[in-house]
Amino acid sequence: QVQVAESGGGLVQAGASLRLSCAASGRTSSNNGVGWFRQAPGKEREFVAGISWNGGDTIYADSVKGRFSISRDRYKSTVSLQMNNLKPEDTAVYYCAVALRAYASSAKSDYRYWGQGTQVTVSS
Repeated sequence: QVQVAESGGGLVQAGASLRLSCAASGRTSSNNGVGWFRQAPGKEREFVAGISWNGGDTIYADSVKGRFSISRDRYKSTVSLQMNNLKPEDTAVYYCAVALRAYASSAKSDYRYWGQGTQVTVSS
């Protein structure tokens, strides 16, 4: 079993930055791909960013490319999402998820363990 917990959400103005953290604990969590997803009210949960088990491969949704950056510290079993130049449309609950596989993936079906989410609100 793997436990996942997000932190770092908050309320910011457009153009500001936030850094989300994901702490994963449990068996094999450091050998698995990790992803960030988000869900705005009334919308489907969507992929934001993903990182492979060793941090060597990262992928991003087009909507966040150039503004968001995902990284991981394998020794601390943490994954961070640095979000810069935030926009009101980035407002959502952000979820961290641990995959069953080692590679980075944008597919929700590849992720087995999910956190409870952290709210990010960007005001205009």
